[in-house]
Amino acid sequence: MTVEIDGANNIIKTNTISEVTSANGVTVDGLSIKDSKLVTANSVVEANITNGAVTSGKIASGVIPTSRPNANPLIINGDMAVAQRSTSVTGIGNGDEGYHTIDRFKFEEGQTPTAVWTMTQESLTSGNAYNAGFTKALKMDCTTSDNASGHGDILNVMKYATERQDTHLFKKGTSSAEKYTVAFWFKATKTGTHICELRDFANDRAVSVAYTVSSSNTWEHKVLVFPADTTGAIGTGNSKGLEIYWCLYSGSGYQSASLQTAWGSSATNKRYTGQVNNADSTSNNWHITGLQLEVGEYTSATLPPFQHESFGDNLFRCQRYLNRMVQNGSGSNIRFATGICTSSTATEIAYLCFPEMRSTPALTLPAADKFRIRSSTAEACSSINADNRHKNGVNIQANVSSGLTSGNGANFDARSNDAFVELDAEL
Repeated sequence: MTVEIDGANNIIKTNTISEVTSANGVTVDGLSIKDSKLVTANSVVEANITNGAVTSGKIASGVIPTSRPNANPLIINGDMAVAQRSTSVTGIGNGDEGYHTIDRFKFEEGQTPTAVWTMTQESLTSGNAYNAGFTKALKMDCTTSDNASGHGDILNVMKYATERQDTHLFKKGTSSAEKYTVAFWFKATKTGTHICELRDFANDRAVSVAYTVSSSNTWEHKVLVFPADTTGAIGTGNSKGLEIYWCLYSGSGYQSASLQTAWGSSATNKRYTGQVNNADSTSNNWHITGLQLEVGEYTSATLPPFQHESFGDNLFRCQRYLNRMVQNGSGSNIRFATGICTSSTATEIAYLCFPEMRSTPALTLPAADKFRIRSSTAEACSSINADNRHKNGVNIQANVSSGLTSGNGANFDARSNDAFVELDAEL
């Protein structure tokens, strides 16, 4: 049967039917027909789609961007682009727990491990991670091996820590708690099982997920889903909250029970069960980049794209935790701060920083003779003290042997190529 629509006159014409439509249209052989619901090819009128009628299965992947509850990436420096302290540090071993190269990523240890590492900010020029948009990575190169035998409680890990106030999006400790998705690009010489662990520092709770390295020395993308935790609200404020750990190697004391794959009180013997030993040969390397933390459960197919930031924005966020000003290489004339001479041998120097730091920072300086006070004359510093540290800076008390005039202005300058001023408020 042929149906002809005369919209202008609100009439349906066929070879056997001629009817005037009502507001609800007409029904022919059980089929409702109305001219306002007949549309041209490739067009859909929104008003004619029933609310909730379109399912995700009818929408092509990537057509509708994933909506995140966070405007900025939850992980700072996940692309490993910022390394304020150094781009390479050798001889990292027992007693060297701390931040060495890549900002926000900390090397930690347990007991007295004998493995030694070189930590590097690696430049990428090829490979799957590079093709995914990453040009820097954190690399751990084992330079002294440890087979871990007879060392029950030894441990080497890499860690990233968040502030408590930055993880409320996961609603941890509530009935509406969200799952966690941790994704990263990873390369290791050692194939087999590796372990990533989430820890709630505030409540001493933890959960671990195993992942597999399939091909040696090949960049692979890992997407790990951690369960929601309805127990233990993580709290507020700027102290340590959620931590992410990657195990480099551990002794039997960390692997003597089944891996803790559900949230619970932290149990040492369940943390890294099954973990391969990345330190059993000096041929071993361990690399990571492209770290992202997402609210909810994702797969490799549904994971939102990595939130790339400009280098400037990335550095600015890192400077909440570390503010480091370095000499420019000339050996002279770089001015760190200014102040006043309080006597012929003493000064008060105001070193201010921006942005505001997470907490009152620790001040680190090289030897005093790396600096000088430039006033009416230039005098090498003989000693340096710090006073009145706060989130926006520190008062530096720089002393010389003689030559200053009380009340005159004073510049705190570099006297050596390796002079620096460092304020550290890391977690």
